[in-house]
Amino acid sequence: MKHIGIVACSAEGAALCYQTICREALATVGKNDHPRITLDSIAMARWIPAFDAGDYAGVARIMLESARLLADAGADFAICPDNSAHLAWDQLQAATPIPWLHIATVLGEEAARRGFRRIGILGTRYTMGGPVYAQALGRLGIATLVPEAEDFAMIDRVIFAELVDGVFSDASRQAYYRAIRRLGERGCDAVALACTEIPLLVRPEESPLPTLDSTRLLARAALAEAIK
Repeated sequence: MKHIGIVACSAEGAALCYQTICREALATVGKNDHPRITLDSIAMARWIPAFDAGDYAGVARIMLESARLLADAGADFAICPDNSAHLAWDQLQAATPIPWLHIATVLGEEAARRGFRRIGILGTRYTMGGPVYAQALGRLGIATLVPEAEDFAMIDRVIFAELVDGVFSDASRQAYYRAIRRLGERGCDAVALACTEIPLLVRPEESPLPTLDSTRLLARAALAEAIK
């Protein structure tokens, strides 16, 4: 099996990704077994100034710092369970020592498999306002839509004020459901949970629209890559 490297940004999302790989491996690898996983976590406080400045070369430098450590540890490929970090993809790919899986590409492939044609994007202001999902899904003929201004601000605020700190309130959950419902009214047939903490808040069985869980989809893709 290949050795998986995880480049962590926020603790909650990285932990969910790691846990998902291990749990999914129960069925595909065996009891108490999974591919080797090395996770490197550079504190999110190091990332935020670069995000706020739109300095994606700076984001890439942080990711490459982790990638080089993972490569030295023997990782065969890397994943990053942080959607916004993929804004630095081009700079990252120019210097990476190991291959990567792209979170939006993985989600887009699942959206295409399920026949969705218009996806609402829920994530940080960097992800919702950036091109990562529009480009990745657009290549598959899938349209994307972001929430209108009030919902856009609420979704971002909840991520940084609550979710990244492990706070998951019912009030915020219901606010997200209202935002999802409004995306449905604007023609979306599913929503991308394009922030790695959102799957810990939004419950698929309660969501007004079908959900695409970027964190768990990336974890499953990494597991499949490791054992193929």
